[in-house]
Amino acid sequence: MWKSMTETENYYAVRPECEDDVRKSRFKPRPGKTLSARKWHSAFSVEGRLDIAKVLSRIQRGGVHPSIKGAVWEFLLGCYDPNSTFDQRDQLRQERREQYAEWRAECQKMVPTIGSGKIITSPIITDDGQSILDQGSDYQWQAVTETKNAPEDKNVIQWKLLLHQIGLDVVRTDRALIFYEDPVNDAKLWNILSVYAWRDIDIGYCQGMNDICSPMVILLENEADAYWCFSRLMRRLRENFRCTTSSTGVQSQLDSLASIIKALDPKLHQHLENLDGGEYLFAFRMLMVLFRREFSFVDAMYLWELMWAMEYNPNIFSLYEESHANTESSTSKNYKHLKQYGKFERKNVQTGGSGTDQQAGLSVFLIASVLENKNKKLMKEAKGLDDVVKILNDITGTIDAKKACNEALKLHKRYLKQASIWL
Repeated sequence: MWKSMTETENYYAVRPECEDDVRKSRFKPRPGKTLSARKWHSAFSVEGRLDIAKVLSRIQRGGVHPSIKGAVWEFLLGCYDPNSTFDQRDQLRQERREQYAEWRAECQKMVPTIGSGKIITSPIITDDGQSILDQGSDYQWQAVTETKNAPEDKNVIQWKLLLHQIGLDVVRTDRALIFYEDPVNDAKLWNILSVYAWRDIDIGYCQGMNDICSPMVILLENEADAYWCFSRLMRRLRENFRCTTSSTGVQSQLDSLASIIKALDPKLHQHLENLDGGEYLFAFRMLMVLFRREFSFVDAMYLWELMWAMEYNPNIFSLYEESHANTESSTSKNYKHLKQYGKFERKNVQTGGSGTDQQAGLSVFLIASVLENKNKKLMKEAKGLDDVVKILNDITGTIDAKKACNEALKLHKRYLKQASIWL
């Protein structure tokens, strides 16, 4: 289901020829702080119910040990209800694997390459849905010739046009890792992104999703399990990838970032506005791929699990999985204590927040804390937007994930206090 410590750490390993080009990771499992396999397993009752409060407390202190990351992430992202039993989760896992197999088979009927262990990196149809025959690729030839006479509706055309772009992004994803030396793993990532694009035709696929999905493929051996973990995270992030001719998907979060800086540091906000940076588009990349570019691979995973633990809302499973939310321990009855919320979400609940507004999630406050940290440098040295981008790029590889999250929590507390004064 999930990989052993040795397997997982090997997958984190960097190819020898890339070691000089890859940033060193700061994250190290720390006894007494990092959630260990022993502490994780001891948090379950005999029936399999998870003491989520105990787990959150440990994660927020020191992240998750590599040997159990995949299993823990499934809970943090709402794949499973902590109050479910081992048997209930086994049943749900099997149902989901069967559902994914059906969806992948549906996609495979349209494009046989899916599920074949290979990927597509060249267009297979024209913009109007006509097949493109590439005789240099046997499996691509098969994909287009077997479907060339099938009637194509606009959704099928739209989806097929994405497949080669997904493939091009896949073969560029985390190339420094030994894990992706095996083309089978490229195919897993491509399958998941292709099936997701078909299931969420409204959003489809956008660059950046490959960076979000890659850790799931590495941590969860079963392709279906990795798909469901990715799809749960995309429920939080999918609006980031909705782009129109007039706006970007992350615009609402950028607006929230602007409001936070304007409230807490009006001089800095005015300075950025004077530089024509009042829309905060320089923070676009950080939000789109959750700081994958600012952190090493391992440190990015550490940052993510810290953030998810701090943002954890005990109602997350029932919000995502209504058909399975009627267990005997429903959220309304059993999640009464604030300790079962993450630090960030707990503060929102205490101040009357809905707990479901992702526009000003912890990631937004994390960026705000980075701007606050670079306040003097930005005020003194930034004479244009290029300078702002350069100063922010300089943080790459220098940020401590735990410290950054704690600074974001402090900023969140200040902002909520300021908001209460306004009210």
